[in-house]
This record gives sequence, C-alpha cells and structure tokens, in this order.
Amino acid sequence: MNWSRRDLLRVGTGSAALHALWLPGIIGCNSGKPLPKLLSSNLPLPEKYRVELPRLPVLRPSSTEGDEDRYTLKAVAANAKIIPGLNTLIWGFNGAFPGPTIEARRGRRLALTIDNGLAVPIVNHLHGGRTPPSSDGYPTDLILPTQGWPLGHAHDRLASITTETREYLCPNEQRAATLWYHDHRMDFTGPQLWRGLAGFYILRDEEEARLPLPAGDKELALMICDRSFDADGSLLYPSTDASLARTPGVRQEYMGGVLGDVMLVNGAPWPRLEVGNTRYRLRILNASNARHLEISVDPNPRNGPPLLQIGSDGGLLERPVALQTLPIAPAERFDIILDLSQYAIGSSVFLTNEKAHDGTAEIMRFDIVRQEKDESSVSDRLSDLERLDIQDAVATRLFDFSYGGGEQGWTINGRRFDPERMDARPKLGSTEIWKLRSDMHHPLHLHLAHFQVLGHAGRPRIYEAGWKDTINMFAGQTASVLVKFNGYRGRYVFHCHNLEHEDMAMMGNFEVI
Repeated sequence: MNWSRRDLLRVGTGSAALHALWLPGIIGCNSGKPLPKLLSSNLPLPEKYRVELPRLPVLRPSSTEGDEDRYTLKAVAANAKIIPGLNTLIWGFNGAFPGPTIEARRGRRLALTIDNGLAVPIVNHLHGGRTPPSSDGYPTDLILPTQGWPLGHAHDRLASITTETREYLCPNEQRAATLWYHDHRMDFTGPQLWRGLAGFYILRDEEEARLPLPAGDKELALMICDRSFDADGSLLYPSTDASLARTPGVRQEYMGGVLGDVMLVNGAPWPRLEVGNTRYRLRILNASNARHLEISVDPNPRNGPPLLQIGSDGGLLERPVALQTLPIAPAERFDIILDLSQYAIGSSVFLTNEKAHDGTAEIMRFDIVRQEKDESSVSDRLSDLERLDIQDAVATRLFDFSYGGGEQGWTINGRRFDPERMDARPKLGSTEIWKLRSDMHHPLHLHLAHFQVLGHAGRPRIYEAGWKDTINMFAGQTASVLVKFNGYRGRYVFHCHNLEHEDMAMMGNFEVI
C-alpha cells in the first residue's frame, strides 16, 4: 500500500525512542506503524517567490601540492537570513546553510579538515563517495568539541575519536557525480542535518567535460529540503533533548519522520531565479529528513516531456531519459536538463512537488527575462557505462527494513543497530545481489558501494538507470540490486535515509574483507 501525502499528514503518530533504551507504548497508526508527521511553524509562512535563489559559493583550497588539494571547513553556530526580517540560528559549515560547495576532479586526491566549533560531537560523511573506512564518517567516529565531551559517547570499541579536528581523505577515484557531505553523528543525524550541516560535493571528470552540456551559470546545484520555524525565526525540531547532548530521539508523535511546512532551496524559502530562454542543468538533491518529492514543471512545455534526466547518484546515465515527473527520496540526487526555450520571454515556470497538497507543493520559480543563444546540446549517448552481470554475483542477501514495534522500533531483519555486529562480510572486488524489502517509505542507502537496480516491485523504474547509492522504497515493495564492492576493506554502514528512522536504529554494518 502506498500512503498518500494526505494520509501522512492526517494520521502520523508514533513514539519517541532512544538508541540505547527504547521506550514501550508505541501509539499505532493504521497498521501500527508510525508515519511521518507535519511539524507546523509558529509564524506566518513567508511569501513565495520574493527571495532570489542563492548561488552557492565554491570553496577554494587552502593549499595545492602535486595531485592533492587541501580544504578546511569549520562547523559553527551562526545567524542566517532565511525568513525575511528574522534571524535563524543555524549550525553550518563555515557558518552557512548549505555549506560551501566543494568541487573536485577525478584522480586528484582531496584532504578535507573538519574543525568542530560546536558544543556537541559531529561526524562528516561524503555521501556517494568511495572513501577509506577511516574517512567515511562512520557514525561513532566522533569529532569532539574543543572543550572535550564529559558526557561520554556511544559504546563502540572500534570507534576512532578525535577532539576538535579530523582529516578526511577523498581519493576521488570514481566517476563524475553530484555528491554531498553531511553530518552523520550516531543517534543525532536528523537534528544536526536539520540545523544545516550539509553541502554539495561536485566531482568532475574529462568524460563529462567533453559533453556540450549546460555549464557555468547554466548549471545549478539545488539543495531542496523542508524545515519548520518558531515565531522568532528559529528552527523548530521535536527533539527529546533540545541541546542534542544527552538523549537522542524525537517526541513520540514524530517517530515516523519529521515534515516541515517551508520549502527551502539552497537555504531560501520558495525562491525565484531570473533566467534566459535556454537549457539549464539542474543538480537536484533532496536533503529533507523524511519528505519525499515528485518533481514536475508547471506549465508543461508545448512539445515533449518537461524533464530530461542525464544523471543519478553515481553520475551520468548511458543515455538521457525523458520524464514527465521525477520522484526523489531523501538523499537521492538527479541531474536534469530543463529546456526553457519553448517558453516566452516574460513568462514564469514553476518547479513543483506533486507529492504534496499544501504549500509544499511549490518549490521555486524561474522567471524568463531574456533571449539567449543556446550553445549547449544533449547527445543521445552520454557515457560508456559499465554494466554488472548477474552471473558474477557470488552471494545473495535479504534485508528487511521494517517497524518492529514496542522496544524494537525501526529494524533491519528484526534487529536494531549494533556498531559491533556485522550483518554482511562481502569480499573486496566481489559482486553480490542484495534483496531489499520495505514495510513503509524507506530510502535505503549504502556507504562505499554503488549498485545497479535489477528489479523494483517487478521492474526497475525508468529513472533508476545507471549507478545508484540510494534507492527509493515504498510500502510493501521489494527490490533487488547488484552491488559492486570496489574500493577498500573495512567497516561501513547501510541504513534508511529517513533520518528519524536512521537515528532510531534502522542501520546495519557490512565489512569488506
């Protein structure tokens, strides 16, 4: 059964839970499973399309030597102008939400130093990156605050703990793709990402550079997410412990996921952008905690579907895919060509969300204000894509993502996350079939390993072509994916990217051996 947006807003209730101590007495909804619930803002929602779309700054390297570039980011609390006329305290890398964009090149190693200027531990994960386990952002590999951390940390004998700073090495030995970095602290990823600890990581290569795709100011990275605000402009989030210091989890009724009522793009509410009547490349990221999107365009162009997909999580597709709408789960990325040449000067085109029936059904507006010569094109063949062969699979594994109820909460194969338990030990360089089963909306993400979709509720969706690291699972669905364990030996996690589910133990370990 697929839940509608109306259902989610009407009946979502649940129970608060801790990672280490789960509370009984879950309030059921329909089949007893907590559903995502809307957290309403305590202020008049900002007027749509008043704010210009922010162009995200690109971080410059602090030094460059040989084939390595070095960067530094500091996580700090800062005031941001999100709601017009009010200040919003955010946690941001270099004091910004989203954080600055990092642009890397395939084959050039990147060393990223993260400095923790907050009062709580953080962890940084390069989502979609093929990185060594020591740099992957394992959820217990904490960066403690400068003043230390007297409250202790998750019990994990294998955890690597540092104070104030940690260096993450990104080899960038993978295809060009739209990646992103974000906080991954165990039990607190949801509230810490909600406060702003995320940014784009754009990986480029020569294969992509040879294509005459829209570039420069015609290439837009769009971080789309929903948030809620208190009357003074501060961010609302239903944490059990607002300090994010001691007790993880959310209030009882939000255990199924937190939905905001303000749509942000690059940190701005319902922004607008003046554009020319030409092609644009949109790198779209759904950075919401729990909200699923279905991107569409209003009005549709006169000729043909409005969206042309050229890439997904793992980079360029083999061939472009024409789409009427595009579902995007939390953490998924899609590269889209939006052709505005069919619209008249002076007209507006809206990017919308067909999953919603309230103000979150609108995302942003493109105002076509000038005539421009279009020097870009999209060829019928984009990339030479390696295709995995099912005959090469050496193992088949089943993972059931479901709500266990009571003290179990969100589980994988009926078990809560344990940092010291291995749920799979694939061999380096091997290919495996992972069968994924979902009782509700669960966007499922694997660290390190990319995969190709074999089947999804019968057959792969048209937009699931190419390499993926996150798959959008709906209630009662089963999917089979071919996973290639390239890269490194070591311990990694896989989990639901509904962040409230993840924080409440819907996560597992695999160790590449």
